[in-house]
Amino acid sequence: MLRILKYNKKNSFKELEKFLNKRKINQKSKTTSVIKIIQNVKKNGDKAVLNYEKKFSKIKTKTTKVFFSNKELNKISKKTDKKIKKAIDLAFNRIKRFHSKQKFVSFKFRDKYKNELSYRYTPLSKVGVYVPGGTASYPSTVLMNCVPAIVAGVKNIYLATPSLDSKINPSIVYAAKKCGVKKIYKTGGAHTIAAMAYGTKNFEKVDKIVGPGNTFVATAKKEVFGDVGIDMVAGPSEVSVVADKTAAPDLVAADLIAQAEHDIFAQSILITDNKNLINSVNLSLKKQLKKLPKKKIASQSLKKFGLAILTKKNKITEVINTIAPEHLEVSTNINNKIIKGVKNAGSIFIGKYSPEAIGDYIAGPNHVLPTSGSARFSSGLSVNDFLKRHSLIKITKTGIERLSASVINLAKHENLEGHANSVKIRLKKGN
Repeated sequence: MLRILKYNKKNSFKELEKFLNKRKINQKSKTTSVIKIIQNVKKNGDKAVLNYEKKFSKIKTKTTKVFFSNKELNKISKKTDKKIKKAIDLAFNRIKRFHSKQKFVSFKFRDKYKNELSYRYTPLSKVGVYVPGGTASYPSTVLMNCVPAIVAGVKNIYLATPSLDSKINPSIVYAAKKCGVKKIYKTGGAHTIAAMAYGTKNFEKVDKIVGPGNTFVATAKKEVFGDVGIDMVAGPSEVSVVADKTAAPDLVAADLIAQAEHDIFAQSILITDNKNLINSVNLSLKKQLKKLPKKKIASQSLKKFGLAILTKKNKITEVINTIAPEHLEVSTNINNKIIKGVKNAGSIFIGKYSPEAIGDYIAGPNHVLPTSGSARFSSGLSVNDFLKRHSLIKITKTGIERLSASVINLAKHENLEGHANSVKIRLKKGN
């Protein structure tokens, strides 16, 4: 099932990078068509949004209402299964508790010239949360994107999910109400990203857009970035599982499948120093896939993008840092040693009782994580993503007198006489 790559030669690094890049190439760019959609929405507003939604969702309806009324939301929310409500409540509390620890504290200090220097944090005003899939969407996505915004102090959260035919998973509504979402829009796709970025008669113009989506959504977020903030341009989900002879093959296989069932472009990688484990995991994959409802998707993912990397233990961290996985599971007899060397990974799961799935729902840390190798330079969604940071500078008369010479010298060195003069003029008597 998993093809084997032996990471033991000088060209092994290039072989691995070539394999990883194959998945990126398969994610075809939709830039040209997305730009046209964005321009149309900017020009024609709600009319364009509705036309695109009907076209792409293949819905025949005359409705012009793009959001749910409070009455509709209350009615839908009540349909949520009691067990799901209980699970959402628990997840909300755990996620909020973890993210509350991330809050940054503003500070202020005075230097020896009595200059007052400070750093202040303020929350964004309006945030748009995109939740893909309509009836197949996930309440966990709502929680993971809304809770850090709540902790940051964002007062206005708007949510969009494809549901123009009014079919929406009640648990989405329940989670959104739990998070105090102001409005739920019934549309999805690139046109909705454009509507939230630029505003229409019915869509609020937001400061930042967060949440996962298909290639069109990801491309649209990339295109509107600069006019509005975004969390990241996320690709299909991925996991790398580091295991040795002490690991249980059935557990490893189960975690590889859990990731593969997301999408045919999802990637599941096993990293090990034990060839027998690879053989055992492959046998277990075949056995477990037979009973999986999403067998077709998971099988395609594993066949095209699944990989077993056979290497020496002293090369494991090198492999991990090259892949820079969204999720990393470590199940060996030297977990701590391996983790110390990991620099590039979104979220790390340690030991056999820490499957990635628990991080998706209820552990507490965020499941919105960097993909496609972007863990080399970015991190998962956090409270900080919903805060703006301001520096405040208050210079005293003594301060400008003592610091002016260095400022003037640097300004002149950079050929900026206007900068130098703006300091000089303050040194004159009477100013």
